[in-house]
Amino acid sequence: MKRKVLLIYTGGTIGMEKDYESGSLVPFDFSNIFKKIPEMKLIECEVSVHPFKKPLDSSDMGPNEWKIIANYIGKNYEKYDGFLILHGTDTMSYTASALSFMLKNLRKPVILTGSQLPIGDLRTDAKENLLTSLYYASLYENDEAVIQEVAVYFEYKLLRGNRTLKYSAEYFDAYRSPNYPVLGQSGVHLKVEKDLLLRPKTDAEFTVDDHISRDVLFWRIFPGMHLDHFSEIPNMKVLILQVFGSGTIFNTEKTQQILKFLRERGTEIVVVSQCVSGGISFGKYSNSNIFNTIGAISGHDITAESAITKAMHLLENPNYEGSFSENFSKSLCGEVTE
Repeated sequence: MKRKVLLIYTGGTIGMEKDYESGSLVPFDFSNIFKKIPEMKLIECEVSVHPFKKPLDSSDMGPNEWKIIANYIGKNYEKYDGFLILHGTDTMSYTASALSFMLKNLRKPVILTGSQLPIGDLRTDAKENLLTSLYYASLYENDEAVIQEVAVYFEYKLLRGNRTLKYSAEYFDAYRSPNYPVLGQSGVHLKVEKDLLLRPKTDAEFTVDDHISRDVLFWRIFPGMHLDHFSEIPNMKVLILQVFGSGTIFNTEKTQQILKFLRERGTEIVVVSQCVSGGISFGKYSNSNIFNTIGAISGHDITAESAITKAMHLLENPNYEGSFSENFSKSLCGEVTE
């Protein structure tokens, strides 16, 4: 029996071709994808294509589009065995992270991929990324999906979606998962590290929870910055503070006053690291003790992209019991090391 895969095309470089009059990249009619990549017909799965009416640059992708994708998957969940989302590379990690929180008790593969060069380019990476993603999206054993989570496939590597970040704007190997191992690799054989794969914690049915709040602010600190700006901006409900190393910030009286003021005003403060690898460890250095004092939330080894979308999903979400702090501190779908 051929597995059925729903391919959702949102936009991005992978669906573009060069307009030889202007010299610019423009979207092509994605209904012609089987002509562009005839090899798709040779894969042992049935592919249905659903393009966005207006393809979007990934910089235009945001909460509204995340909801559209999540609910479209929910609407078609029983009809298909797997889902493949073609997406621009710049914000793919944000979309993958958001979907991982929205798609509850997922038991089918949801794979995101894209490319650094358009499909029509002679040196394109689009064909390999697309074709191998289809293999992963249709991979079943004993009538059970091998992949049961949101993943990103790019340049021979399958990565947990909410652990990824875009590492390079230049190289084909554009994505990294710095704090979690690679889930699978494509070579002569298609490999999957089954012990690393996510499985639903309960027997609950698949559901879509598309709650998203925009009352989240992300701020990267730097040496010499004035924290006075924090007290001048409108009241924010969650501040994600990207600090130095394992959780340090400049140890001044002003810093302590401003952070305490924010917490007393009701702002949740989540602390994440500026380092690509590793994570937050309150108390390791004295300059991190302020965060324990004010009741800040450690992001541990979460990526910035995942922290932002997780906070947006959890904030004032009526579908969660307990406080924002309690829920953010949990690993909801493998986004943080417990």
